[in-house]
Amino acid sequence: MTSPTFSALDHLHMAHALRLAELGLYTTQPNPRVGCVIAHGDDVVGTGWHQRAGEPHAEVYALREAGERTRGATAYVTLEPCAHHGRTPPCADALVAAGVARVVVAAEDPFPKVDGRGMEKLRAAGIAVETGLMRDAARELNIGFFSRIERGRPWVRVKLAMSLDGRTALANGESKWITGEAAREDVQRWRARSSAILTGSGTVLADNPRLTVRMDGVTTQPMRVVLDRLLRTPKGSQVLDGQMPTLMLHGHSAKPDARFANVECIPVAESGHTFDLAAALALLAERDCNEVQVESGPTLCGALIAAGLADELLLYVAPVLLGDHAMPLLGLPALTDMSKRWNLKMMDQRQVGADLRLRLRPV
Repeated sequence: MTSPTFSALDHLHMAHALRLAELGLYTTQPNPRVGCVIAHGDDVVGTGWHQRAGEPHAEVYALREAGERTRGATAYVTLEPCAHHGRTPPCADALVAAGVARVVVAAEDPFPKVDGRGMEKLRAAGIAVETGLMRDAARELNIGFFSRIERGRPWVRVKLAMSLDGRTALANGESKWITGEAAREDVQRWRARSSAILTGSGTVLADNPRLTVRMDGVTTQPMRVVLDRLLRTPKGSQVLDGQMPTLMLHGHSAKPDARFANVECIPVAESGHTFDLAAALALLAERDCNEVQVESGPTLCGALIAAGLADELLLYVAPVLLGDHAMPLLGLPALTDMSKRWNLKMMDQRQVGADLRLRLRPV
């Protein structure tokens, strides 16, 4: 089948739709971020973006704005219009009823209740449908959603901060602060787009973190998830404060007590004396988690990388040296063959205050 040829104007309108979709970066969980532009040639008559789960989809907002001018127009949508009744009616039906002549879709929706049915409805109504325009950008914007639906696990982003000599804390455990204020503020933005923040019991014991988003304008918080196989989290820990949804994942032999009255405790399969990390991530996908940000010590972060379960590293490098006795970045198994090394692809690098932020993915 021949791929459609898109004009410069098509690219312009889809880029606009993607910018609209990005406005929902922090708010649409667990739904994907979607934008829509309705246009007659270069005349944009309607725009919209999905703002929150349970509220109208991007197409509905754009159709409302366009009104009667929708008839005969082209709709540019970053994700295939839905074809089923969920909390809102099918967007494919709304586009048909409004009389659009053409729909350009960036990425197909793999969600089983959609998965091509939206485009089938449009074509059955005589509407021209073309797909694939800026598909990679649309998938990248919703990388966690696609991971959850297609792989059955969230997109796992491991956040790390280190000195120039690859150390994360002093030998006594002190780690505040390796990076500067600008880097710490940047981390808040990555937290805000995540469905969950994942840590281990060792980090809870050492740092007593809140694992919250501290950023103006953010009204919803990611779920806090603690891997605590033996339920060692002490009374008074901030993750037990009951202020937001918190999940304690533990081994089957551990029994929750009164300390955990304000949080949900779920046993997870174990492999020897460690968690089955794949099973833990599958459980989070069942809880509609799209992107999971891991903020933990070298043991858990290293285990995720060694198991091939870390999809992305968000690494902040500070222009400081901590010395040989400081703690290492990751706990990884020793290698005796260079061909077994973990190869990473640089996705992005930028200066954040005095620090350098690297975004890397396994090759």
